[in-house]
This record gives sequence, structure tokens and C-alpha cells, in this order.
Amino acid sequence: MNTELKQKTKRTEIGVVMSNKAEKTIVVSVNKLEKHPLFKKYIRRRKKMMAHDEQNVCNIGDKVEIIESRPLSKRKCWQLKQVLERAV
Repeated sequence: MNTELKQKTKRTEIGVVMSNKAEKTIVVSVNKLEKHPLFKKYIRRRKKMMAHDEQNVCNIGDKVEIIESRPLSKRKCWQLKQVLERAV
């Protein structure tokens, strides 16, 4: 019997920082395009996620990559992985 542990891959999302006012927390807006099942038209969906930013390096408008983590508070279960692009 094989006793290898199967590790679950953590989800990653790419979005834009909307707010950095809280201490060590950023609010990231993730935009997606979904195809409507009946009408086959593409619909824009937006989700706001709270992510943990340990060093407070993000500013509003930065393009960031966040990764899923254990729950850190009531609404925060994502962590900052890297800053992809700085805001001008």
C-alpha cells in the first residue's frame, strides 16, 4: 500500500490592490470573465478578497498575486505571494 501524502495545490489569483489602509492587510479586486451557460455571452465578475501583507509593501493600484492560506481572521484567508507590477 502506497503511503504517499497527496498535497493539495493551493489556489492562486491575480488582482489589483484596492485598499491598504488596514495594518498588514490589503483588499484585492480579482476580475474574471465567465461564459453564460444559456446565452453564451461573456460576463465580467469581480470579487474582493482580503489578503495578508506581512511587510506592508503594497500600494493602491499594484498588480499582485495572492495564494490561498489557512484562515487568518474572519474574512482573510489569502496571503500575498508577490507584487507583479507597481502602480505608477
